[in-house]
Amino acid sequence: MMKGGWFRVYTLGYLIFLYAPILLLPLFAFNDATVIAFPLSGATTKWFEKLWLEPELHRALKNSLIIASCSAVLATTLGIFASRASTRYSFPGKAGIMGMIMLPLVLPEIILAVALLAVMLGIGLPLSIFTVILGHVLVCTPFSIAILSAAFQSLDKSLEEAAYDLGETPISTFRLIILPLVMPGIISSLLITFTISLDEFIMAFFLAGNENTLPVYILGQFRFPQNVPVIMALGTILVCLSIALLATAEYFRRRGIAKTGGKDTGGFL
Repeated sequence: MMKGGWFRVYTLGYLIFLYAPILLLPLFAFNDATVIAFPLSGATTKWFEKLWLEPELHRALKNSLIIASCSAVLATTLGIFASRASTRYSFPGKAGIMGMIMLPLVLPEIILAVALLAVMLGIGLPLSIFTVILGHVLVCTPFSIAILSAAFQSLDKSLEEAAYDLGETPISTFRLIILPLVMPGIISSLLITFTISLDEFIMAFFLAGNENTLPVYILGQFRFPQNVPVIMALGTILVCLSIALLATAEYFRRRGIAKTGGKDTGGFL
């Protein structure tokens, strides 16, 4: 077999290994039995119906949506300023500062969570949704910067210079020229960071205190075998939502690159 053939076999095997467990979610979510095993017992939608009867799930979902929305907005706002500074200006210590900001991408998340927990307890800040938001912003900001840096780098600087020549101030140029051009990247950043925050478990587990979030709730429900099919139904919904958000983010990312005339070097999908 040629090298290309082996590579295709490897790619196919890797994709099956990666995504086969996800494809099993809807199978067991619509399975009539409470036992997660083959053969299947029949089709049913009762596990999806039970999702509406779980008040603790509703509270956890509400908390996760609040956390994810706030984290996405804050991380994207910080990402806009950091990306603009790193792509447009040169200043002392630039490489070191950006390296520190991007460090959460490579640090084990449990180390970050334990460190933040120690800081929060040390300053007397009670664990709550607010502390989870702080942790998620720390995790999500590097992803936002990675997305927005590509958007800012593809901007034509002559447009900014032309605005200055026509009498615009730096603030009005940023508001009227730059922001509209990078808006697809901003929307993509919001969607990606929202998805990351919604699915994030470790920070929420350490920093939520008595407030439950959706990933923590899901883990807790696996202690009760009779609730596992309900979690499979919830997982199916979350997978569909994540795919929809990522696809929308990729659409806006590519739209932003096309709008600014940049080169597409790869994306999320």
